[in-house]
Amino acid sequence: MYKKNAWKKYSDKKAVMNFAEGYKDFLSFSKTERLAVKKSIELLESKGYKNIDSFKSLKANDKVYVINKNKNVAAFIIGKKPITEGLRILGAHIDSPRMDLKEHPLYESKEFALLNTHYYGGIKKYQWVTIPLALHGVVCKKDGTTVEVNIGDDENDPVLGITDLLIHLSKNQMEKTADKVIEGEKLDLTLANIPLDGDSKQAVKDNALKIIKDKYGIEEEDFLSAEIEVVPAGKARDYGLDRSMVAGYGHDDRCCVYSSLIALIDTDKPEYTSCCILVDKEEIGSVGATGAQSLFFENTIAKLLTLTGEGHPLYNARIAFENSKMLSSDVSAAYDPLYPEVSDPDNCAFFSYGLVINKYTGSRGKTGSNDAMPEFYAFIRKTFDDANVNWQSSELGKVDQGGGGTIAYILGNYNMNVIDAGIPVLSMHAPMEVISKVDLYEAYLGYKAFLKA
Repeated sequence: MYKKNAWKKYSDKKAVMNFAEGYKDFLSFSKTERLAVKKSIELLESKGYKNIDSFKSLKANDKVYVINKNKNVAAFIIGKKPITEGLRILGAHIDSPRMDLKEHPLYESKEFALLNTHYYGGIKKYQWVTIPLALHGVVCKKDGTTVEVNIGDDENDPVLGITDLLIHLSKNQMEKTADKVIEGEKLDLTLANIPLDGDSKQAVKDNALKIIKDKYGIEEEDFLSAEIEVVPAGKARDYGLDRSMVAGYGHDDRCCVYSSLIALIDTDKPEYTSCCILVDKEEIGSVGATGAQSLFFENTIAKLLTLTGEGHPLYNARIAFENSKMLSSDVSAAYDPLYPEVSDPDNCAFFSYGLVINKYTGSRGKTGSNDAMPEFYAFIRKTFDDANVNWQSSELGKVDQGGGGTIAYILGNYNMNVIDAGIPVLSMHAPMEVISKVDLYEAYLGYKAFLKA
């Protein structure tokens, strides 16, 4: 179903619209990696998935999940064939561009209490000023307790924000290039303005700390061992007069997370062990203990092999990877009619045309790409066509225009067949991104067909 508007498939659009409602709830809740993990586990357990620690052995059709440091999930339904014959893997990332509070975030300036931040991932900094922002995260105290922080998304909460110069005084600012209009060190949140009674030289900061201590029981020093993310406040919403789209924060890559996860949940009695792995840190290179470059996934497969009794687990994990097939479930840039000059119209993704296959991503000369094997591409084409899935092929912009990366090459390093397959997005990496509901649904159908192939 190449290059056709997917809406035309559906005389009754209820299935598409209902699927999007579940996704909007997921997206509105899952504003950080930890929250995405929490929501994913909730969905998995509601469908009979259990933590791997509750199993002494595994057999066909067992449903199991593994959590890594509260920021990764790998979920599996065990297939009829041995794991060494390969898995069907859907891999998506749960992190999104944002700002993080620094270790010493709180300071006072001219009777304003402010929070110092460090941006995470590729953002246009000017997009993050003068919009309502929320704080989500955890504070880990020396006594071993963890405090959850959630400010700005409850309708009764205040919101925070970053101020900008009024147009009347911005002559010099407006002469700067877009990357310098707002400097990284200017991305500080306004926190408070009321001073605490007394003669303190930082009375507003002191009052803010008192409010924080009264509500959360934490001291200023506790910010050293905190992970608090600054994200746009508010829920995901229908977008467009026809309600054909969804606007919200974090479509990249949580739209692929949700469609992959539900595809796995709705898969039953597969031939090959089916897997959905959700990873962190993609926006900064997939590094660290919770990124795709971590040994977490390899160790998890070794554990599965131990529980299924398939010989030497570490050796057989490598064999299993070599025999596996994977869709790197990541978003792609959609053609924007306001900016046609950055796209090759014959090699770009269009809204409502379905799931997007990217043979390669990377940038300028395919640097950092996976560049999938044509034999595997042919397998994917047949899988989607046989299942009547609307799909399209795409590159990420014109050759010399830019580019981007995914986790595909990392799993490809295991000699695994991997190709990128995801959902087209408008305004990618902005505080408000947009996707088509029918593309979301076609991705779900495509992922489900792949797990059964």
